[in-house]
Amino acid sequence: MSAGWVAGVTRARAMRSRCLGITRVRDVALAPTLDDALRYLSGTAYRRGLDPEASLAEAQRTVGATMLWHLRVLAGWQPRGGAAAIRVLAAGFEISNAEDHLRALSGADPTRSPRPYPLGTLATVWPRLSRTRSPAELRAELAASVWGDPGADSPAAVATGMRVSAAVRTAATVPEAARWAAGRLALLFAREVFLVGRRLTEPSVRRAARLLGYEAVRAASFADFRQRLPAEASWVVEGLDAAADLWRAEARWWDRLDRDGSGLLRASRLDSGPVVGAVAALSTDAWRVRGALELAARGGGSPEVSDVPA
Repeated sequence: MSAGWVAGVTRARAMRSRCLGITRVRDVALAPTLDDALRYLSGTAYRRGLDPEASLAEAQRTVGATMLWHLRVLAGWQPRGGAAAIRVLAAGFEISNAEDHLRALSGADPTRSPRPYPLGTLATVWPRLSRTRSPAELRAELAASVWGDPGADSPAAVATGMRVSAAVRTAATVPEAARWAAGRLALLFAREVFLVGRRLTEPSVRRAARLLGYEAVRAASFADFRQRLPAEASWVVEGLDAAADLWRAEARWWDRLDRDGSGLLRASRLDSGPVVGAVAALSTDAWRVRGALELAARGGGSPEVSDVPA
């Protein structure tokens, strides 16, 4: 085993200390105001860049930016394989940057667009995407990259297409995260098609079929979709009667991410497993903190942790 993996795994296990944890997440959620919650966070690992007078949306984005910073630090300690896995698992930040840029290109008020997440070495094509000057040009850059063609240049098509691509790439390149990726893609597909009523572009359907199977992606109803999914993806929607119940599947997915990630972190392995586990732990904690901030902004509440809103 190389010294690189020893250092990388050691750092991965140490990153657990950056998580707030269930008890302190509840403390944030119980804060009677958003200001009180932000004062609490100012004494935690989420204090980086935190504005005590931030709006809810600004504070939630700062939580995400802090998580990204932790991932960049973690990646800096990894050998090539560990850094590559983190880059794939951090794809959501590049997707968010692309969505914001596309909205600006489509005529949204530029003063309302947040600053892009600083991806550093975790970027794949964001530097090129950031220089595009039209939706068509952005689509062309995606088509020429690992993301592939989203099938159209509308904001919805690009956002969904990139998420489908990220799930397929995760399953193919990060074995420890393959079931998470398949479950996440099943949620995305079901929400878009059977809840929102929006068909995916043909390239995205073909790409999704690699994980979900052609029978599932061509299903005419949610019930048929659920029954035709492979085992790697069906666990997330098991027992759901209708697409309106997908919020339960969302909580189930995060619970699974939390449990599996903790298991990977505890395993006595000197490979990518604990590194993937650290990414799962940091992701779950940030999701819970963002939800706790929302509850504090509503006046505070004591949720079941798995039901903290995203």
